[in-house]
Amino acid sequence: QRVRAEGFEVLSKGDKGPVTRADHEADALLREALPAILPAAWLSEETVDDPVRLGQRRLWVVDPLDGTKEFVEGVPHYAVSAGLVEDGVALLGVVHNPSDGTTVWAVRGGGCFRDGKPVRVAEGRRLGASRSEIKRGEFEPFAADWTVEPLGSIAWKLALVAAGEIAATVSRGPKHEWDVCGGAMLVEEAGGQVADCFGGALRFNQSFPKTKGVLAGAPEAYGRVAAKLAEVGVSDRMDEMKGR
Repeated sequence: QRVRAEGFEVLSKGDKGPVTRADHEADALLREALPAILPAAWLSEETVDDPVRLGQRRLWVVDPLDGTKEFVEGVPHYAVSAGLVEDGVALLGVVHNPSDGTTVWAVRGGGCFRDGKPVRVAEGRRLGASRSEIKRGEFEPFAADWTVEPLGSIAWKLALVAAGEIAATVSRGPKHEWDVCGGAMLVEEAGGQVADCFGGALRFNQSFPKTKGVLAGAPEAYGRVAAKLAEVGVSDRMDEMKGR
């Protein structure tokens, strides 16, 4: 929020979208702070990937600003996301939305909390979706049965599922580990279900650090979205995951 108040330049990462100094400053801050709390290897959207991490049991998986487009446009659906992984499984997840100060966090086996209060997933018909995926028409098959809500950051959508604000969310194309690691942990600890778009468990600290999309929701909502996804299929963008 300080960067927003001071003003910022928007740069381009090519087909990876925009980047600002808010992304870089948050990354530097977290890279100093998190390993000081608990030493572990590092994987972040804004840091060059170091293959040394593949030989480490523990790893911080961080997106210092998930939803940079929303941050730039002043849409309050962006978040800082961090997950601590051990042997490929997330043990801790935190998603913080700087626009309103909301923090959703969980430790495996300890439940999920929003600003210090326990939260649980909730059934319903609200389906959180990426604004860009809606524009591409990827949610037209869901419109008859769901209230499709255009939201930004996938980390923030996962946090909203965990907090019971929306019933489910799905991304039909590949996602980076840093997009989903922290938020997926929240959904699980809030009583929900989460997997890739083919029903596979999410595993982290992979040599190719992407997942085959993500689907998360309260149990019944998850099942209904999974059934529709099996019917309509995934995005053509999933082609890059063939053989992985």
